[in-house]
Amino acid sequence: MPGGPSAAGGYAIGASGSKNKFAGIAMTTFSAFGGILFGYDTGVISGIKEMKAWLRQFGFVSTDPKHVTGYAISSSSESLVVSILSAGTFFGALIAAPAADILGRKWGIIFATLVFCIGIAMQTAASGIALFVVGRVFAGLGVGLVSCLIPMYQSECSPKWIRGAVVATYQWAITIGLLIAAIVNNGTKNRDNASAYQIPIALQFVWALILAGGMFFLPESPRWLIKRGRDADAAASLSRLTGQPSTSPDVEAELDEIRVNLEEEKALGESSYADCFKFSKNKIALRTLTGIFIQAWQQILIYNPVNFIFYYGTTFFLNSGISNPFIITIITNVVNVVMTIPGMWGIERFGRRRLLLVGAIGMCLCEYIVAIIGVTISVENIAGQKVLIAFVCFYIAFFASTWGPIAWVITGEIFPLQVRAKAMSLSVASNWLWNFGIGYATPYLVNKQAGSAGLESKVFFIWGSTCFCCIIFTFLCIPETKGLSLEQIDLMYQNTTPVKSLEYRRRLVAEG
Repeated sequence: MPGGPSAAGGYAIGASGSKNKFAGIAMTTFSAFGGILFGYDTGVISGIKEMKAWLRQFGFVSTDPKHVTGYAISSSSESLVVSILSAGTFFGALIAAPAADILGRKWGIIFATLVFCIGIAMQTAASGIALFVVGRVFAGLGVGLVSCLIPMYQSECSPKWIRGAVVATYQWAITIGLLIAAIVNNGTKNRDNASAYQIPIALQFVWALILAGGMFFLPESPRWLIKRGRDADAAASLSRLTGQPSTSPDVEAELDEIRVNLEEEKALGESSYADCFKFSKNKIALRTLTGIFIQAWQQILIYNPVNFIFYYGTTFFLNSGISNPFIITIITNVVNVVMTIPGMWGIERFGRRRLLLVGAIGMCLCEYIVAIIGVTISVENIAGQKVLIAFVCFYIAFFASTWGPIAWVITGEIFPLQVRAKAMSLSVASNWLWNFGIGYATPYLVNKQAGSAGLESKVFFIWGSTCFCCIIFTFLCIPETKGLSLEQIDLMYQNTTPVKSLEYRRRLVAEG
């Protein structure tokens, strides 16, 4: 899944005003459209790499009856095509922070869509695997930039009381992109020429144009404008986000709060990456490592089987005896989209820590059940295959409503002011690094070609076991941050541990 926040501002719009901030919510929620870029690309590659036209262009002739199209591609080429996007996103995430400071949050996002479009153009025009792979690298750079800049923009512009749910809409957009890709792939898969895969790829120009066009009309982040000394522009921007006149007391009060936070940040001076790993009273090292590892766990332990379905789902269902795997992929994507919605609501209703624990336990059980079914029944057992698909949907539902959105929200909340940008950059880069590793390794784990492990559905035993470790990690390292300001979260880390955070949070809320 992929994509996540790179930085949250030291404040949130609407912190001192009422909850009636529809204008700001609508604007910042629209920016989440960038998640479609990553979700759609992930879903498209899952489908087109199984299309006859694509395999004929980039693969080789195969007489193996398992390859129903008559063509195949090696595990190494499949791994490269699938995973190289994440290599690009890794570097895109690292350069997003300077891009945001130089260009601004708004224009940084527009720049990211341009880089993304260069990659899409290369993939659409490619007649050989080399240009196709380079195109996926450029598309990955664009996605990596977007994955940092959009949640940064959302965090700095959305009302405080709904910040978590707003940031979570980025994950929801990713799931919508996956669903659209599955539908488009199903509509073009039977074409017997290059348009079968060129149409789904080229459609990404439309998504990039919508995002860039919409962002052109949205206000810049007031925090960035204040940082650049453009106070009048910041007042106008905040006025649009709050729906109040730029001279109103609420707008002036929030601008003053931004200035105070900025002065505090300047007083702390510049921080290095080494400062992110200092063992101090603030527990900065713990917080940085928590951010890095929650992204890694999301990819390795939780997102791994979900990526398996969305990257390799078509192949998996074919091997499981499902007659129309493209339709099943659409069904699993619908589950992913729909179940993200209660997760967005539950973030502010039940809290982060509780939902992460519930999600990890539920997915652990589902993965073990899928593994057991996969190794104990034949592909001719229709009832068994239906149970397998059902539990695939169950674990996607657990992921979509818990770890999918909440990992990004946690990463955006736990860092202290002086190292926030750098620590979040490291966390997001960790996400994409592990995404790359998983995407590259999965064909070797799953496929039965020479040099591959041939685990197929047995790989779910591995994922179930690692998911159990994720339960332990959540219990020991993730505090409950629901309803707390960034400053209160800082106090929590100074005075208690994640295990005891629920009680301390109640005290902070009671004491105001």
